[in-house]
Amino acid sequence: MGMELVLGLGIAGVLGLVFFLWSSQNILVGKKNQVEQVNASIDVILKKRFDLIPSLVETVKQYMQHEQGVLERITALRSQALATPVGEEKFALANEAKALMGSAINIAMEAYPELQASTQFSKLQGSIAEVEEQLSAARRAYNSAVTDYNNSLEMFPTSMVANAMNYKRQAVFEAAAEERAVPNVKQLFQ
Repeated sequence: MGMELVLGLGIAGVLGLVFFLWSSQNILVGKKNQVEQVNASIDVILKKRFDLIPSLVETVKQYMQHEQGVLERITALRSQALATPVGEEKFALANEAKALMGSAINIAMEAYPELQASTQFSKLQGSIAEVEEQLSAARRAYNSAVTDYNNSLEMFPTSMVANAMNYKRQAVFEAAAEERAVPNVKQLFQ
C-alpha cells in the first residue's frame, strides 16, 4: 500500500505540473495575442490617419504653394510609415508626420484665412481630430495590454514558463518629447 501511495502522489504531481505548464502557456499566449491585436488596431488607425494626408495635401496645396517642401515631407513620411511594420519605428514616423501636419495646418490657416472658411478643409480637420482621438485611445489600450503581458512575464509562476519559452518584454508607447512639453498658453492668446 505504501508503494501505491507514492506512485499515486507521483502521478498526481506530474499531472499537476503538466496542468501548471499548460495553463501558464495558455495565459502567456493569450496576453501576447492581445498585444498583437491591439498593435494591429493601432496600425489600422495609423493607416486611416495616413490616408487622410493626401486629402489634406490637396486641400492645402491650393493655398500654400511656397510650403511645398513640408507637404512633400508629409507625403514621404506617409509612404515610409505604410511600408514599416508596426512598432517603435512606425510610432516615430507617425509622430513626425503628426507634428508636420500640425505645423502645415497652422501655417496655412495663418497665411490663408480663406482656408479656414473652406468647408472641405473644416471637414478634413474634423476627420483628423477624430482619428487622433481614436489613436490616443488605441495607444492607451496598447499600453494596458503590454503592461498586462509584461507583468505576466515577470510574475511568479508564469515567469518560469515565460523564461523557458524565451518570451521578451514589449515596449509601451511613449509620447514624443514635444508632446510632453507644457504648452505655452500665453502664446495661444496672441
